[in-house]
Amino acid sequence: MTLTAPTEAVHIGESDLPFVEIGGGNKLRVLQVKIEEGLWIVENIFQAGFAVQTHRHTGPVWGYTTSGAWKYKEYDYVNRAGSFLYEPAGSVHTLTAVEDDTRVWFHMYGSNLNLDEDGNIDSVADGPGTLAAYMAMCEAQGFGRPNVIVG
Repeated sequence: MTLTAPTEAVHIGESDLPFVEIGGGNKLRVLQVKIEEGLWIVENIFQAGFAVQTHRHTGPVWGYTTSGAWKYKEYDYVNRAGSFLYEPAGSVHTLTAVEDDTRVWFHMYGSNLNLDEDGNIDSVADGPGTLAAYMAMCEAQGFGRPNVIVG
């Protein structure tokens, strides 16, 4: 794991950071976390029917879909390969995968406030917490500690 800000370009190859299983064939890998900026960049592979808990973002999010299809329960459009999505801070939605092997890259600032059915905050997800969970899952799944860019 790189603990300081790099001073030159950093390349991460396709196989340099593993995808970890998060349940049901759904996978996650963490590409970069800049704790002082609140930045976290992740890539997911979702299977059809997978749903992320309804959540509100405290900062903006950019998403790019490279394969498959997914949507927000609250909207009619479907994100497919080549789709780019911008989510402003404060947006609330429920991500649902429409097709198997849906691959999406998310660039986020701030936290995800996970909401219960009444709209109350149930839990919080952020870069440091996601990085810690990713590292623990990497070790548990036999990948060791990958070289995520941190700082």
